[in-house]
Amino acid sequence: MRIRPLVVDALIAVALTTVAVLLGQESVRQGWPELDATGYALVVLANAPAVLRGKAPVAVLLFIYVVWIVYVLAGYWPVLNTFAPMLAVYTVASLRPTRVSLPCAALMGTVWIFAGVVSGGAGMPSVVAQAIGFPLVIWRFGYAARRTAELARQLKREQDERARREVAEERGRIARELHDVVAHHMSVISVQAGLATFVFGSDPATARAALTTISGTSGEALEELRRMLRVLRAEDGERDGDAAPEAPMPGLARLDDMVGRVRAGGVPVTLHVTGTPRPVAPGVELCAYRVVQEALTNVMKHARGAGAVVELAYRARHIEVSVIDDGKGVNRDRVRTGSGHGLLGMRERAKLYGGTISIGPLSEGGFAVRLTLPTSAQAAASGDDGAE
Repeated sequence: MRIRPLVVDALIAVALTTVAVLLGQESVRQGWPELDATGYALVVLANAPAVLRGKAPVAVLLFIYVVWIVYVLAGYWPVLNTFAPMLAVYTVASLRPTRVSLPCAALMGTVWIFAGVVSGGAGMPSVVAQAIGFPLVIWRFGYAARRTAELARQLKREQDERARREVAEERGRIARELHDVVAHHMSVISVQAGLATFVFGSDPATARAALTTISGTSGEALEELRRMLRVLRAEDGERDGDAAPEAPMPGLARLDDMVGRVRAGGVPVTLHVTGTPRPVAPGVELCAYRVVQEALTNVMKHARGAGAVVELAYRARHIEVSVIDDGKGVNRDRVRTGSGHGLLGMRERAKLYGGTISIGPLSEGGFAVRLTLPTSAQAAASGDDGAE
């Protein structure tokens, strides 16, 4: 159980007062006057304010010093009331800046020497050494406690800021995934729905084929959305005992399906694969898949009459993916020059996996998206981690 600071300080004040009262019974044996009612009252006044040290440390310290001086001038044994001033110095050093705490520590040493002078000046070298040593040591401990607390607060702020950045990055990643999934599949569905409506009466076979494509595309979109939601709910699922397997992420093996779906939507697309296909990291596969998906979606939206070529090349330490259209039927009013969410998403994906990407029109006409992704950590570290 956590105890409230005020309760802790109250217990400390009671402990200090009790120790001082018990030690006061040794005053006569030490050659000092026995404590009377006034002496006990001064002892209580010097130690009891420790209960408020956390709320007003400097004021408590000054009050204790005043009572301590009065106690010393009354002729009582000075040692009795030295514990409260020590605690007060530590408290100020642990809660206040050095410019405040160091003078308070020096003031304790001054009162200590004053007590030695008032007591007859016997053993002054020892008194002076104690007046210098005790305040410095206590102040140093308090200063270390304050620095530790400041570092802990700074670390907490940095952790909170890092957590906020991670949440923002995760939201951006999810937004890109949703954009890619919804934009591509809805574009295919829209094209196929228009085709089915146009030929519904004149060509039932073509209409049925379009509806079949719509059914398959919508099913695939739902599958990917379910996978994303399953990832988002993974932690809750673990707490609830839901151990449903996660659906596999789309990868390079499904490029042929994507090309076929886009081809069915009326865009002539061909896929060329060069090199020897090999397994690559799932994140790299997903990045390449999403870039091709976004590029073909843009062809369907902005250049429906254009033909496109998707090329996938497996190199020794990287893969190259390109989507190039011939520019026929392009809608100039709808083409963006690089500020759209989809194009920004492509660049962010490439940068995340240490790749490079170029997006832009070709001199001979058409539009090209070219992506290079390293397939090993060594290649990623030596490559360009930015996007062109």
